[in-house]
This record gives sequence, structure tokens and C-alpha cells, in this order.
Amino acid sequence: MPIRIAIVEDDAAIRAAMQSTVEGEGDFVLKGAYGSAEEYRARHNGLEDLDVVLMDINLPGISGIACITEAKPKRPEVQYLICTIFEDNANLFNALCAGATGYLLKSAPADEVVRSIRGIHAGGSPMSLPIARMLVDSVPRKQANAGLLDSLTKRERELLDLLAEGYRYKEISDKLELSIETVRTYIRAIYTKLQVHSRTDALNKVFAR
Repeated sequence: MPIRIAIVEDDAAIRAAMQSTVEGEGDFVLKGAYGSAEEYRARHNGLEDLDVVLMDINLPGISGIACITEAKPKRPEVQYLICTIFEDNANLFNALCAGATGYLLKSAPADEVVRSIRGIHAGGSPMSLPIARMLVDSVPRKQANAGLLDSLTKRERELLDLLAEGYRYKEISDKLELSIETVRTYIRAIYTKLQVHSRTDALNKVFAR
């Protein structure tokens, strides 16, 4: 099934670029591109025709965060991927609390946007690298769950530590001198052992406040 997508972005040039990216993928279907939350809400009030929404934060009228807060309970399976120029803790945490499950900077290249849409639809929580590292740095040092860590091999724990530091798969591959497919195999094994589906869930499960 194609991934049904809406875009909510008030900057016409950025909205057009996002639209072009979405329309360039054979497994994506663009259901609409809107300059405000009000326009989006008027067209997709029931949300039955959407899977993923690319949402700006700083919109005229209703903000992106307020829009997600209102819309998410109506249809929780719709995934909200924040695309914004804001790179700060307040907006990040407010967006995540509202129900967003991914957070990208508008400077992210088109291929990262495409990967993130597919990832969030598959159950992941994609974040631009600067955002992931900022999130890790903002969280107080946590105490590891020794029992869960003991279930991992030494190499798996090494990869988990790099995930916690915000490294991408390619960076982990280069750092450990492993192929990208080997890295993916290790990470799938980690997720299976921890019974999670994303980096965020893995870190939250292993590390307790």
C-alpha cells in the first residue's frame, strides 16, 4: 500500500520542495499540501485518508504543535513528522509530548526526508542527527538497566552506546569498521532482544532515570 502523506508548511518555496520530494517517490501519495493548520484541518478532519503528516511548528494561526495535540487523539495511527528550523529543547519536547514521532530540520536533504517518512510509517522515530544529539545531551545521566545490558553481547552494547550518542548507521559503520549491513544486523538483534522497534524505545528501555 502506498504511504499517504500531507504537508503543512507556510513557506511556499519549502512546501513546493517537500511536495516535489514526495511526488518523486513511487510508493508515496501526496494527499495535500497546505499553508496553515486551519487549511489542513478543514480538509482532513477525519484523517482517514492519511498515514504521515509533515508538520511545521511556526505556522500562521494555529501552531503545528497545537494542531498535532488536537488531531493525534482522533486517529493515533497517523504519524506526525516535524519539519522545522527550530533546534531547541522546548520545541522538541513540546512536539514529542503533543504526539509527534519524528523531528527533522528543514535543512535535511531530500533523501533523509524520504527515509524518515518510510521509517516513521514503519514504526520508527526518525530524528535529524543534531536533534538526536541535542536530545541525548539534554537528558540527565541515567542508570543502566543491568539485566537488559547483560542480555546483549559486547559488540551489541558497543553499538547501543553509539546509538545513545546519536550516531547514524553509516557513522557507526565507519567508526567500527563494519559494513553497513553488518551494523543493521547487529541493531536488528538489539531491537529483537529488547523487544523494541526504534532507537528511542531501545534507549528508554535500557536506561532508567
